Amino acid sequence: MASGTTSTENEYQFPEPERIGEEKGTLTRLVQEMVFTVDHKKLGLMYIGSGLLFFVVAGLMALMMRLQLFFPRNTLLEPDVFNRFFTMHGTAMVFLVGMPIIFGFANYLIPLMIGTRDMAFPRLNAFGFWIFFFSGLLLYFSYLAAPGLYAAGSAPDVGWFAYAPLTAKAFSRGHSTDYWTLSLLLGGIGSIATSINIIVTIICLRCKGMVLGRMPLFVWLFLVVAFLVIIAMPPLSACQIMLILDRYLGAKFFDTQAGGSAVLWQHFFWIFGHPEVYILILPGFAIASEVIPVFSRKPIFGYPVMVAASVMIAFISLGVWAHHMFSVGMTSIGNTFFAISTMLVAIPTGIKIFNWLGTMYGGKIRFDLPMLFCIGFLFQFLIAGLTGVMLAMAPFDWQLTDSYFVVAHFHYVLIGGLLYTIFAGIYYWYPKAFGKMLSPKLGHWHFWLFTIGFHLTFAPQHFAGFLGMPRRIFTYEADRGWEIWNQLSTIGVLIQMPGIMFFVGNLIYSYFKGKPAGNDPWDAWTLEWSTTSPPPDYNFEHLPEVKSRRPLWDVKHPSDPDWKFE
Repeated sequence: MASGTTSTENEYQFPEPERIGEEKGTLTRLVQEMVFTVDHKKLGLMYIGSGLLFFVVAGLMALMMRLQLFFPRNTLLEPDVFNRFFTMHGTAMVFLVGMPIIFGFANYLIPLMIGTRDMAFPRLNAFGFWIFFFSGLLLYFSYLAAPGLYAAGSAPDVGWFAYAPLTAKAFSRGHSTDYWTLSLLLGGIGSIATSINIIVTIICLRCKGMVLGRMPLFVWLFLVVAFLVIIAMPPLSACQIMLILDRYLGAKFFDTQAGGSAVLWQHFFWIFGHPEVYILILPGFAIASEVIPVFSRKPIFGYPVMVAASVMIAFISLGVWAHHMFSVGMTSIGNTFFAISTMLVAIPTGIKIFNWLGTMYGGKIRFDLPMLFCIGFLFQFLIAGLTGVMLAMAPFDWQLTDSYFVVAHFHYVLIGGLLYTIFAGIYYWYPKAFGKMLSPKLGHWHFWLFTIGFHLTFAPQHFAGFLGMPRRIFTYEADRGWEIWNQLSTIGVLIQMPGIMFFVGNLIYSYFKGKPAGNDPWDAWTLEWSTTSPPPDYNFEHLPEVKSRRPLWDVKHPSDPDWKFE
């Protein structure tokens, strides 16, 4: 690809692109464009849209589970139905919500941020999306499959972690586990394909002048995430293949009576599972690292340290998986090693939190919606980190493992951390994608209802865990002291739901009647804001040349360019 020309202000002014809604096409034409497109921007929006659709479905399952737990001995859901909901909720939130939405942000923004036309392999990009999408449909098709003699075979019911021996033929009859296994195998192929594409795009297609030290932190963190995906997904695929062999060819990998090991499944699964936590949360860090400087009106504090901390988090995350397994009977040396490695990961994570706070300190903070969600993320992720350090201590973990304290911890990570940054990213980049501003009024309703509901849902679960309430139970006795905490949690979910309705309504309303955004509504600094909103198919009329980490600052302040201070 040809290198860029020297940046001038005029090169950042482009004609308005054609919009699909203004063409004389039909719905069929729109569907055809979606099916056959290889444009990274359309695929990115399709990733995010699909993830939000699965998020609504998984959220409704969570609501039904919380209603079931509102009263002791409630009969709203049968035990088998509860197990299916709990399995499908967890699987969807990790593999069909978190993963596709972060890949959607990467697809849409990385080429724009590094000043190129598209991803390195556009067809592979489309392949990755459709493999993911059909893996999600395959998982939910299990509800439509004929259960035959076994009613439990209509949907997976073994938990999103599918511990052996629950997945053996003797305990999971029918084909529900097979749908789960094949769905995750397909999703893993799509994730690896997309990650390879991200790495090659970032390494090979940066515009002139964008050396590694000038890349936006968003791009840096996704480069780290892509390498983590390539390392972490094969162990998951390997244990899925072993499970298929166990179920249909009598391989006995996880059958303890035939010389196998049920704990072997846990090792393989969590070798994937804990890097997966950072595969999900590092993109949240990436979004926060773009939003906080813009709304603090300051450059990011400690750019090199932020990059180094990201790499350190990825490296350490590969050696912490067995802190999920303190109670399975590992040696004291093993427990000690994984306790120390788990506490070590708090150091680079703490560095990031202090760098974000350092960016905000002394800045002219604007409390627009993207910044509000980032502030909520900082507070909630701090709580998640503190409870994570508590669980890193093996004796403490022994007391609370598989209790609702752990449920509260990882929801503070993935909902209070990742989901809040996803909301921040949507409010921040929606004007770039659609040329319209989201409604601040509807956005504030969304923020406050969801935040109040979130804390009311998951803070009480810490106390239920301290009182001994186990995870994955569909009911409980009235004399355990758990009732009030479950009722508060359910009320919290009922408060969150209207917040999500305001969010979805805002997306739809603003698409048709939102205020025009212009090309750069936030007065930002990265290259995606230098082109039109929405960007044209070719992204840039002339490939840009950058001289600093804030190329738009250089254009807007030619007498005081940012590169002077690098």
